[in-house]
Amino acid sequence: MLHSATGRNGCISAPHQAAALAGRDILAKGGTAIEAMVAAAATIAVVYPHMNSIGGDGFWIVQEPGKSPVGISACGRAAELATPDFYARNGFQDTIPARGPLAALTVPGTISGWSRALELVPAAERLPLGDLLAAAQAYARDGVVVTGNQADCMAAKLEGLKDVPGFEDTYLPGGRAPLALDLFKQPALAETFSTLASEGLDSYYRGSLARTHARFLEDSGSPLRLSDFERFEAEFVEPLKVDTSAGTLFNMTPPTQGVASLIILALFDRLKVKQAEGFDHIHGLVEATKQAFILRNEGLGDPERMETPAEDWLKSETLDALAARIDRQRALPWPHEAKQGDTIWMGAADRNGCVVSFIQSIYWEFGSGLTCPRTGVVFQNRGAGFSLEPGPNELGPFRRPFHTLNPALAHLTDGRVMAYGTMGGEGQPQTQAAIFSRYAMFGQGLQEAVTAPRWLLGRTWGDATTSLKLESRFATELAQSLQSHGHDIETIAPFSDLAGHAGAVVRHPDGTLEGASDPRADGAAISF
Repeated sequence: MLHSATGRNGCISAPHQAAALAGRDILAKGGTAIEAMVAAAATIAVVYPHMNSIGGDGFWIVQEPGKSPVGISACGRAAELATPDFYARNGFQDTIPARGPLAALTVPGTISGWSRALELVPAAERLPLGDLLAAAQAYARDGVVVTGNQADCMAAKLEGLKDVPGFEDTYLPGGRAPLALDLFKQPALAETFSTLASEGLDSYYRGSLARTHARFLEDSGSPLRLSDFERFEAEFVEPLKVDTSAGTLFNMTPPTQGVASLIILALFDRLKVKQAEGFDHIHGLVEATKQAFILRNEGLGDPERMETPAEDWLKSETLDALAARIDRQRALPWPHEAKQGDTIWMGAADRNGCVVSFIQSIYWEFGSGLTCPRTGVVFQNRGAGFSLEPGPNELGPFRRPFHTLNPALAHLTDGRVMAYGTMGGEGQPQTQAAIFSRYAMFGQGLQEAVTAPRWLLGRTWGDATTSLKLESRFATELAQSLQSHGHDIETIAPFSDLAGHAGAVVRHPDGTLEGASDPRADGAAISF
């Protein structure tokens, strides 16, 4: 039997144990789920550097008791100088480079998102910022034991990163990549957290850290300038939502693919599948994914440039029409252009009923690779996801690129509040659908739903194939049935990184808090 973590005073799920413990310690001090998440977000940026950084973006959905969910979009905008002409003059007419200074073209938004989230906590009740950043600073100063996941990732991606300015200084101590179980220290990043604690989070955008980063970025050849940092602020947004038979689902607004996650589950709900784990379950979700991704790829981008608002895609008549296109017995021919991304998801809940779904990312592993030696901050390459062709995702000054990130939250019909999510780029909506359907629609246990075998349609994490990948723990008969109905099946490892690093936190109506963590990652769910 798989057991999730349960308690009454606090709960947090994170893909690295150190981040979960940092959040738990804030909850134990009487801090809110929001403050616990800031502590966990800072810590995960230190101990899981291949997946995220304070040089990346972040998104929140916050459910406070008695209120409607609030979203925070900490999505960095493109530099004022970032235009197709700028890239053409630098020798890039067709695509934006994925690594190096020219890949670092959007303002890192996540710290502004932390600041916005803390505004939801009354100032008189807020814990000192130094307390929230203490664990991150200590791990950066004293070191963290390198996980196998980080070591494997570094070995696989080193060739494209080792020559990027600043990367070797921070991530290749002694001139070599750290191995699993090595102690990895980041003294410059420790000083950065000390500066944030003493000068405030705004220092990252309008203080000494902003000036340091702006000089480094300009000298390195990035289009980002100090004025780009100074004008940036994360935004409060109203999350997208859709009603299903299991409850109301919430997700993030564009430019994230949150709308695709909602469409998949809304379409699957219309299929009225009665049993989990069989052909109808997996085939139904895969075919719903295809319909959602076709729509997403045609029209999703900066919301200020989309021809059709994402809310219109969630109208009943639109969803009914999409569901009618699903063949219950035959797979729609695939592939399509896949979306990459490396990310972390974390969830938290406190004793007062606040539930948080949070996601933070640098896009590819180690982002652009461009790392400021003075601060230890590696900058995201999210802007490499822009297109140089006309459309809703076309590069331009102050525009926001397509984002795979999407934190999910749901109000279930019986009063439970569920926060859930995963890393995995293209796989994020698919893993969300697997977990939510298993737990909320078919009644599986929370940890069981997270641990159960998963699938991935298309490619992510640099994988080259666009097949339907099934973890090898699926029954042979099911794989054969899917193949006989037109799916191009590929078997992957029983607990594969390709299937994402997921987690979930649930607040039950009686106040019990429950959390689950993914065995595919290095994390934990802690409740007390």
